[in-house]
Amino acid sequence: MALILHIETGTDVCSVALSEDNKVISLRESGSERDHATKLGVYINDVLTEHNYTTDKLDAISVGMGPGSYTGLRIGVSMAKGLCYALNIPLIGVNSLESMAAIALESYKAGDIQVKDWDNALLCPMIDARRMEVYTQVLDTSLNPITDVCAEIITDESFSEEINKTKEFLIFGNGAAKTVEILSNEKVSLIDITTSAKGLVNAAHKAYVNKDFKDLAYFEPFYLKDFVAMKSTKKMF
Repeated sequence: MALILHIETGTDVCSVALSEDNKVISLRESGSERDHATKLGVYINDVLTEHNYTTDKLDAISVGMGPGSYTGLRIGVSMAKGLCYALNIPLIGVNSLESMAAIALESYKAGDIQVKDWDNALLCPMIDARRMEVYTQVLDTSLNPITDVCAEIITDESFSEEINKTKEFLIFGNGAAKTVEILSNEKVSLIDITTSAKGLVNAAHKAYVNKDFKDLAYFEPFYLKDFVAMKSTKKMF
């Protein structure tokens, strides 16, 4: 049995899950405020103590490696790396867009979302990158990537090739709602899926079995874009 802790902090959602093999046994998450630094440690303690586990029982830690919020990713990856160093256990990195697609797949199997032609649909998770830009990737419903991860400024031509090839183009994530009017097409549907640590579980379990681990010394989040500091408009004096 592999006991793995999962951390996802790349969006407004701060989420922590605990799994035994590839089954979620505990989950804590909140998307109410951007206070990940305060909540993350509490959630980690909660999911462990719920089952009377301590950190020394962990076999690995997985983290949503992005793309996403620069600050959020730094918080999650720093915590994951720190715990892995202290416990001498491996670190697993999971593409945050692919993990959202995995949640969509599980939601469909559970009957939580209704899609007429699931097998021929395409999945398009979107993470908000401000204004009309999103971090995104298109996958099929078997979670095979159709496009590379990219930062896309949404126009009425965005994803036109992929939309033309499918019967249903499903968009979701915290960057999706703002694109609905621009991507005005009867094939495009907005579904209610957000980032969550539970989306890391299957990919992390597979990586653990295959010993596909990250180098703790060199691993960094997948920012996709360089961090740009904004000049404050407040007068200090």
